[in-house]
Amino acid sequence: MVVHKINSARFFIKLSTIASAGLAGFWAGKQLERNQYFKNKNDENTDDSDILSKCNIKRMPGLPLFGSVSAASPIIPNENQPDMGVKASVTASRVGQIMKYGFPGFDTIRSFDDFVLSYDRRNRVAHWVFEHLTKEKLQPVENVDRSTCEFKADESIHPYFRSNNSDYKGSGYDRGHLAAAGNHKGCQKHIQQTFFLSNMAPQVGHGFNRHSWNRLEKYVRGLTKIYSDVYVCTGPLYLPKRDSDGKKYVRYEVIGSNHVAVPTHFYKIIVGEKDSKYEMEAYVMPNAPIDDNTPLTSFLVPPESVERAAGLLFFDKLARSQLTKINGKKAS
Repeated sequence: MVVHKINSARFFIKLSTIASAGLAGFWAGKQLERNQYFKNKNDENTDDSDILSKCNIKRMPGLPLFGSVSAASPIIPNENQPDMGVKASVTASRVGQIMKYGFPGFDTIRSFDDFVLSYDRRNRVAHWVFEHLTKEKLQPVENVDRSTCEFKADESIHPYFRSNNSDYKGSGYDRGHLAAAGNHKGCQKHIQQTFFLSNMAPQVGHGFNRHSWNRLEKYVRGLTKIYSDVYVCTGPLYLPKRDSDGKKYVRYEVIGSNHVAVPTHFYKIIVGEKDSKYEMEAYVMPNAPIDDNTPLTSFLVPPESVERAAGLLFFDKLARSQLTKINGKKAS
C-alpha cells in the first residue's frame, strides 16, 4: 500500500514537471516571437505608437450588448454583389432618417425599406413601429396597387415567435397595420412590406380599425401639409383594469395556435418638425368599437403616461425643452 502511494506521488511529480516545462517553453516562444516583431518594426523606423492614429476608423453608433438588429428586406443575390455597398448605404441612410430622434427600445429590431420596428417575440406583436413622413413621400405613384398586396408571415422572425395568417383566421379580429399602408404608396415594394405580419396586430374591425383608427391615420398624413417632417411611432398597450375584487389585473386575449396577443389599447406618438421647431401629440385608443363622431382630441394623453405604460422612451434624442407645443398646448 505504501509502495503504491509512493509510485503515485512520483507519477504526479513527473506530470507536473512536464506540464511546467511545456508552459515555460510556450511562454518563451511567444516572448521571442514578440521581441522579433518589435525588432523588425524598429528596423523599418516605424513608430508603433502612431499605428492607430493612421488607421481610418469611423465612429459608428453603438448598440446594447444584447440588442438584435436585422435587415428584414430580402437578401441581395450574389450576382448583384457589386451593388450591395450602395444599396446597404441607402438603406442605412433611410433608417437614420426615420430614427433621427432615437430608438424607443432595442428589442429584436427589424429595418424595412421605409419603416423600422421592434418585435415582441413573446406576444407576437411589435413593441413599436417608427415612420418618417413628408408631403413628397406620401404622393401616390400610378403603378402602386394596394389590392395586389398579400399578408405574409415575416420569415426574418424565428418560427417559434412568428405569427401566421392561420392565427387570425376565424378570430374575429382584423390584421391591423401599425405602419399604415396608406403611408407608403410611393413604391410597390414599400407598401407590400407593410403587409408582413410583424407589422400587424389583432384589431377590432368595425368601429376601430376600419373607422376611428383609420381616421387617426388619415389625420397623421394630413400633418405633412403643416410640417416639413412628421415622425410617428405606433404600438400596442396592455393596460390594467380593476376587477370586481377591487384589484387591478392585466388581462388580454390571445388568438391562434401561436397565441398572438390582442392588445387592450393602441398608441401613436407624433412629432411634427418645421423650421427647427417641434410639436408633439400623443394618442391612446381602446381596441374596441368607438363612435365615429368621437373627436380625436378625446384620445390625447400625456406622452409620459404612454412611456410608463409601454416601458419605452420616445424621441429621447429630442429634449422636451425643444418642444413648443405638446397636445396642442404651449409646452412649459
